Amino acid sequence: MRFVVYSSFGMNRPIGVTVIAAVFVFVAAYLFVIGLLTLSRPGVISMPAGAPLLGGLEVAGPYAFLLAGGFGAGVGFGLLRLNNWARRLAIIITLIGVVLLIPGVSSSVVDFQVGKLAGEGLQIILRATVVWYLYQEPIAEVFHNKPGTG
Repeated sequence: MRFVVYSSFGMNRPIGVTVIAAVFVFVAAYLFVIGLLTLSRPGVISMPAGAPLLGGLEVAGPYAFLLAGGFGAGVGFGLLRLNNWARRLAIIITLIGVVLLIPGVSSSVVDFQVGKLAGEGLQIILRATVVWYLYQEPIAEVFHNKPGTG
């Protein structure tokens, strides 16, 4: 028998999905605010402020921040509504994040930077946990049998 822990307040959404969606929405809001500030007041915030989240796309300018913020918000709100496409996109985005961390981990090992290695290793572990969680059969079933679909 498999159990899914649901959040309180009468929602039929697993707590883990709510947390993952909240992270997507929070990161999207952060990127969107940085993009708007960079457009409205150039030089107030430097482009590397989004480097850990955009994986090199920050050099494309403030529009990359706005695009990534809008995309992340869409995935976050899709997860909150239990849309299966959002679950799949969240898995893909998280896996891309793992792949983008690999060069940094390799560099940390070669340069023997233990702190950086630990930080990036923790990020890989967290992202792998998110992918594992969203792939679980009981969680996937929640997305396939969401309330109001019959």
